[in-house]
Amino acid sequence: MIPAEPLPTSTLSVADLFARHAELNPHAPCIWAEGGSWSYSRVAAQAGALAVGLHNLGVEPGDRVIVQLPNWPEFVVSTLAVAEAGAVLVPVGPNCSARELRFTLRNSEAAVAITAETWNGVDYLQRFENLLTRLPDLQYVVTVGDEDLWYDDRIFQFEDLIASGRGREIPPTEVDPRRDPCAILYTPGTTGAPKGVVLTHDNLARTALATAARLALDAHDRTLCVVPLPNIFGLTALLTTLGTGGALVLQETFDATGALALAREHEATVVHGVPTMFVMLLRALEQGRARPDSLRTGVIAGAPVGDDLVRDLRRRLIPDLESAYGLTETSPTVSITTRSDPESKRAHTVGRPLEGVEVRVLDEAGGELPNESVGELAVRGFNVMHGYFRQPGQTRKTMTEDGFLKTGDLAMVDPEGYLHIVGRLSDVILRGGNSVHPAEIEAQLRSHPAVEEAVVLGIPNDVLGELICACVITAEGALITADEIRDFCHESLAEHRVPDLIHFLDELPEASSAQARRVSLARMVRAEADRTRSPRRSPGKGARDRTGENANGGP
Repeated sequence: MIPAEPLPTSTLSVADLFARHAELNPHAPCIWAEGGSWSYSRVAAQAGALAVGLHNLGVEPGDRVIVQLPNWPEFVVSTLAVAEAGAVLVPVGPNCSARELRFTLRNSEAAVAITAETWNGVDYLQRFENLLTRLPDLQYVVTVGDEDLWYDDRIFQFEDLIASGRGREIPPTEVDPRRDPCAILYTPGTTGAPKGVVLTHDNLARTALATAARLALDAHDRTLCVVPLPNIFGLTALLTTLGTGGALVLQETFDATGALALAREHEATVVHGVPTMFVMLLRALEQGRARPDSLRTGVIAGAPVGDDLVRDLRRRLIPDLESAYGLTETSPTVSITTRSDPESKRAHTVGRPLEGVEVRVLDEAGGELPNESVGELAVRGFNVMHGYFRQPGQTRKTMTEDGFLKTGDLAMVDPEGYLHIVGRLSDVILRGGNSVHPAEIEAQLRSHPAVEEAVVLGIPNDVLGELICACVITAEGALITADEIRDFCHESLAEHRVPDLIHFLDELPEASSAQARRVSLARMVRAEADRTRSPRRSPGKGARDRTGENANGGP
């Protein structure tokens, strides 16, 4: 176990985290977006007025407020307003399905929803109008948009609600940062209903400040925000930036060429993202896009990361890009590398845990394993969630009696205290008596220049138990065969880890989490295998992928 260092005694609410910088530097830039720039004083004034408007609608401390917006300044204002009112933010991505939205609204019993009128071809106003009649807890809808539409007494325009609260104050709200919820983020389950992760003000604020300290962020930094604000990675980008007095540069939806242009235009110094985003940024550079010289640091996380990719990114784009590990239930950061770490640790690990965070590696019976043993990672500290919303049974299953969160991830801690993530406990493929972790194979596949994305699955097999199937999306314009992919894997993977099947896809199925996508892919591949099943042959010698190529290269 890695012991935690003493916890700081002072705590902040999310509203306090922002307010102290708004008071110190009111004219400093807070947000750059397509519509122009917003100073800290402007954001503070709008958030305060919106908090009054929400209070006048009857929103009380502890009430849930849904915010379904893309990367717009209004999302930032809404987040701060909800915190100032003592209410609980329930962020929902704009690409969330109507079914998921209904579940989230019903389960959270949200009283108010803030949403776009229309975005990306979806009429959210119509969607919420229909829901108002079906969900008794949903009382009001606040819409962001430019159209001068007619509204009834339950639907308000964002700007009108702000105007109604301008120049007024709400009664003082007492917030206990360590006990009071700040946000509920829903993480879709693969076998059951989504779970609402309850995060307190202290969870989010202190984790943001600890993460920012590891990255050496300050008021001079400008964060290019390309990850969606409504998820935990986006909230981290928001809070680490505003918590240190920096500025957010918002990109509505990720586009690699546009992101590089925004970084150059605004001299961004920080960018966070998942590996696929960074691969696309590198490819944009290869196509002749100019490199933003201002980029300094950021976090790569959210999926397994290949060593070569991290080194390439540091050499070509972001000198102090750091690898991190976390999940929604840990607000999200558990560990992160730093510039002072040895290069081998920066390349091969996800760093050391944050100060005040403990990690253990557990065996199947829940006992603690020694260093350099692989087992389930468990985490305890100020970053660990308050629990799952209205799911005490699920919370008890996830937490140990002494307060450790069981992550479901397989990990190892080396003698120097650095954390190595091996894979998901539930994703282990059992092939011929060997345990194979998809994360290792996915990282190798993603490092190939012709591969844009890869997901590795286990497919049932009568002889070996499971075959390894790699679902691959190739980069635009790239040509590669199943044989070439297997040969590439042979370069660094043991024979029993090389994919038996290569399944080429045009795109990954839509899903609200990586786990849900993995389940959807497995069903799709297995269904296709059932349709094309031929008389049994030896695994790896007769299996064919979608292209008709033998996985071992034969016709």
